[in-house]
Amino acid sequence: MADFDERSGIVCCETSWGLWYQTLDEVSIEVRIEEHIKSKDISLVSESGSLSLSVAGTRIISGTLFSNVKACNTLWTLETDKDGKLLRIILQKRDKDSANTWPSLLKGEYVADEWLLKNMRTKAALERMQLENPGFDFSGAEVTGNYATGGPELPA
Repeated sequence: MADFDERSGIVCCETSWGLWYQTLDEVSIEVRIEEHIKSKDISLVSESGSLSLSVAGTRIISGTLFSNVKACNTLWTLETDKDGKLLRIILQKRDKDSANTWPSLLKGEYVADEWLLKNMRTKAALERMQLENPGFDFSGAEVTGNYATGGPELPA
């Protein structure tokens, strides 16, 4: 059976270097790089509150993450596909809560616009409901809710 993201899709924030997206547990970063780049050309420093990425000596991302991650669990892969090479980085969020939807990858940089952030928060709320109710499929559901607390609003 397909996982929640495969059934519901992902909500991506596009940037000048690629894109980033998130789930309740993780933040994923995808950077398109040139064909000749090898893994030895990649420098990634992931700390609890910061991230720095350089490719072939050119700084791509550097700064304070929006929220803390478990740096020791950072994973990156260099993949080749029909469009060339893709550097994929996965950061594990320290705070796994649908109310912790990151509005930006770094503080003040790579910010999701209001519409995109609303969709990210909706997806996180649906993902949380899926985890709490594994027998139901929430991948196509629509939610209206109080995203400040991460849960649906209850009638008065």
